[in-house]
Amino acid sequence: MALHQITPQVYFVGARDWNRRLFDALVPLPDGTSYNAYLVKGSEKNVLIDSVDPPKSEELLNHLKRLNVKTLDYIVANHAEQDHSGAIPAVLEAYPEARVVANSKCKDFLVEHLLIAEEKFIIVNDRETLSLGDKTLEFLMTPWVHWPETMVTYLKEDRILFSCDFFGSHLATSNLYVEDEHRVLEDAKRYYAEIMMPFRAIIKKNIEKVEALAIDLIAPSHGPIFNKPGLIIDAYKDWISDRVGNVVVLAYVSMHGSTEKMVTYFTDRLMEKGVTVKLFDLIDTDLGRLAMALVDAATIVLGTPTVLGGPHPAAVYAATLTNALKPKAKYATVIGSYGWGGRTVEVIKNNMNNLKVEFLEPLLIKGHPEEKDYKLLEDLAETIAAKHKALS
Repeated sequence: MALHQITPQVYFVGARDWNRRLFDALVPLPDGTSYNAYLVKGSEKNVLIDSVDPPKSEELLNHLKRLNVKTLDYIVANHAEQDHSGAIPAVLEAYPEARVVANSKCKDFLVEHLLIAEEKFIIVNDRETLSLGDKTLEFLMTPWVHWPETMVTYLKEDRILFSCDFFGSHLATSNLYVEDEHRVLEDAKRYYAEIMMPFRAIIKKNIEKVEALAIDLIAPSHGPIFNKPGLIIDAYKDWISDRVGNVVVLAYVSMHGSTEKMVTYFTDRLMEKGVTVKLFDLIDTDLGRLAMALVDAATIVLGTPTVLGGPHPAAVYAATLTNALKPKAKYATVIGSYGWGGRTVEVIKNNMNNLKVEFLEPLLIKGHPEEKDYKLLEDLAETIAAKHKALS
């Protein structure tokens, strides 16, 4: 159990989860994750900023013992989700004198989900401060990154932003700070795509809020600490912008080969016209990588056969996921095949109604594709290429 000093009297006391491969029974974790908690020792008061997932509670408490923490005055809860708050009851049992510092919405969640007694809380508001003696915490409300109650904590004297899920990355690494920038940004983009992308309009306002601070370090609750804050802030600014790339995300499923033949031909025609294609077979794709691809895509194409009068369930799932993530794509359509008819396009459209896209003319064919169908696919590729060119 390695202990890491960040600045004088500020320590990482969280836990790395090297082998976790799924989050919320939904999000793939190819690189594991971490639950970052931080101890700040002031001249008068000690504070724990966030905690860890419940199975890692003992690891957190052992860190505090090794740092000879006899008294803990405060536990800051930036966010009520249990991978950050779940160990708070165990910490309160070990340090019954501690008070939980949270905003009113977060307090309500913690009372409801963790059964923490209401008298244990200190409620803070936006821009309110808390003195530890020689160190000062400032709390900034940053709702919807990614829950309604989220906030960040700024340690003024050390210029550290404890950003909780904001700017995080699901990555278990022995490095305290970002060293492999490419790898960390890839994991941060995956994290943004899966968790933050639906709230990008609100995130823009929250970035402006925290960027006004003098920040030397961004210490998130997942992944390594950013000792070059501009690296992740600039990446977020790009991801939340309205800019899209010359990219088609083509997610498909095929049962008897007809849709796959269409997808293969269509992909080749798009590539010939200079369009980047990111192709995903929905039967065995990593949904995190699909989400990442959606961040920059100008066009989303779902390929599906018709099953019992509607799209294949894997295509419905992809449409529903895309709808929930709300990427900034400009265009969408459906290609695929059917045996006798159905409501495939209608179902897909209904499942993507959150997207602010122009829905291009879909192409569903009966049976195996013929020469006339390939011509229609080429026409669709030409339409998409022209629309992308107009965007750029």
